[in-house]
Amino acid sequence: MNVRPHPSGAGALTHQYLTFVLGGEPFAIGILAVKEIIEYTSVTEVPLMPAFLRGVINLRGSVVPVIDLSVRFGRPAGAISRRTCIVIIETQLSGERRDIGVIVDSVNAVLEFQAADIAPPPAFGANIRADFIQGMAKVDGRFVILLDVDHVLALHELDQAVEACA
Repeated sequence: MNVRPHPSGAGALTHQYLTFVLGGEPFAIGILAVKEIIEYTSVTEVPLMPAFLRGVINLRGSVVPVIDLSVRFGRPAGAISRRTCIVIIETQLSGERRDIGVIVDSVNAVLEFQAADIAPPPAFGANIRADFIQGMAKVDGRFVILLDVDHVLALHELDQAVEACA
């Protein structure tokens, strides 16, 4: 998570997040986890992988597993449109730095939230697992779910799938 002094000079810390849409709902992930954003490209399916693992892509000679966040959250697979993107996230799996692609419906913008404006995850009521949520921030009168990338992507099942693709 990127933490730096707020331009107002008030000494408040801000956190930068990449915001995106998934199933019509706004989500965000810490910008430091984002390596790059690419246009959706054909994903090669890998047999016997969990349903949320769409397959792999070739990213400049590297095999990168791609997960469908909608399926990871227990929803139906997202429809692919011209705005669909793959966000490449650098994460720690099995003690190694790995790139993982996540399919999102569309990418919005990088926003800064002051730490004081980020509410803790709700105890109930969210339509995804509470451990996937780092916090909640309000944008234009609507809550944005700030995802905890380490929890969303940290799964023994995902670890095994990524190892099988490598």
